[in-house]
Amino acid sequence: MARPLTKSSFVLLALGLWTFACPASQSDDDEFNLLNQQVRQLFEQRRYQEGISLEEKAVKLAKRVYGLESPNTATSLNNLAAMHQDLGEYAKAEPLYQEALRIRQKVLGPEHPDTAISLSNLALFYQAIGETAKAEQLFQEALRIRQKVLGREHPDTAESLNNLASLYWARGEYAKVQPLLEEALRIRQKVLGPEDSDTAISLNNLADLYRAMGEYAKAEPLYQEALRIWQKVLGPEHPDTAISLNHLAELYRTMGQYAKAEPLYQEALRIRQKVLGPEHSDTAISFNDLALLYQEMGEYAKAESLYQEALRITQKVLGPEHRATAQYLSNLGSLYKDMGVYGKAEPLLQEALRIRQKVLGPEHPDTAQSLNNLAVLYQEMDEYGKAEPLFHEAIRIYQKVLGPEHPDMASSLYNLALLYQTMGKYAEAEQLYQQVLQIDQKFFGSEHPDTAISLNHLALLYGAMGVRQSRTALPGGAPD
Repeated sequence: MARPLTKSSFVLLALGLWTFACPASQSDDDEFNLLNQQVRQLFEQRRYQEGISLEEKAVKLAKRVYGLESPNTATSLNNLAAMHQDLGEYAKAEPLYQEALRIRQKVLGPEHPDTAISLSNLALFYQAIGETAKAEQLFQEALRIRQKVLGREHPDTAESLNNLASLYWARGEYAKVQPLLEEALRIRQKVLGPEDSDTAISLNNLADLYRAMGEYAKAEPLYQEALRIWQKVLGPEHPDTAISLNHLAELYRTMGQYAKAEPLYQEALRIRQKVLGPEHSDTAISFNDLALLYQEMGEYAKAESLYQEALRITQKVLGPEHRATAQYLSNLGSLYKDMGVYGKAEPLLQEALRIRQKVLGPEHPDTAQSLNNLAVLYQEMDEYGKAEPLFHEAIRIYQKVLGPEHPDMASSLYNLALLYQTMGKYAEAEQLYQQVLQIDQKFFGSEHPDTAISLNHLALLYGAMGVRQSRTALPGGAPD
């Protein structure tokens, strides 16, 4: 069975949007503020195309009324960039973020809090497109400014710690993640209080880390506390409450406790349909996540209709070449693979790969994920000649972009090892399984489920080779 790739589920905060304060005539101020109130509503509703049209008017108005390099102009440019980014229009977003940053650095100064906001937004952008080295430098500078200007225990400082942790999570540098998340949580509990919604974000993110590390007993009470806070502070039907329900459901799904996961996913979906609407992109996320649960449960008919609905909504709302569209194409293709309907699976996985190569680039981690998924399909179709070069290309990308010891690298190595084992290339498979085992033990520890799976497959390989005892000792022992 192929090994799935990791996925970060951190909750990140929107940074520096929709804040304006600059002298002008009352009528100009009224028009400017009205425009941005309308844009904010459209942004929250994911109606980006309409929002972009209005925000472009706001940018022109800001330049005319407040000046080409005013703080309000910078904020409008930032807002416009955020909408282009959410639409996957990265080439349009980047120069807008850069111009907003340049204005703030020039007008407000290199260490102003709003400059830190622009640094953070540009860092989040680079993280999204896989340029993590650029993102890290910007996140660190934003953190330095906030610690110096606002103080080491300011809520914005906690936000920077959280964002930097999300970057290290994406790069698989888990040893760096935990202290940052714990410090962000400590600050928020102390400064904002134990029941603030941002405190709930920190609880949720720390729980995500424990879930990824296989420490489910530590993750569960944190998820439950985050959910309790959101339900109390924001209400039982708030969109953020739906996010929290989803995260707790993800934990139970990972643990194989499907009976606990299903009603949580269903409740999150109900909230989103009621509050956000039946065709909101977050509603599509709920359809997708519930489909994933049913896929794992083997209830393929239920999963298929939900995946199709998630894909339909996303294609309509975000566009046919959005990265979310690629993800849902990939998920539906994976379902058809599990069902053995390879004729339906292949074109979906190929289209997901095409979108990612076009939108994200040929060396983005999501592109590598698509190469891996298509290779797994060809492996199951016994088309080993097609599968092998795709696995190698995915591994090359992961090694270059994420490093040789990232968990996603381990997943592709594991899948290639399975291929070689199936082909009877036992020596090649053995080397890869041992490499996977080393990565799993380093990142997750000796008792993580992925480590156990790696040990088991290495033992099975030795059994197939007729080797009763491994040439290198297997930690914890392996069955004969």
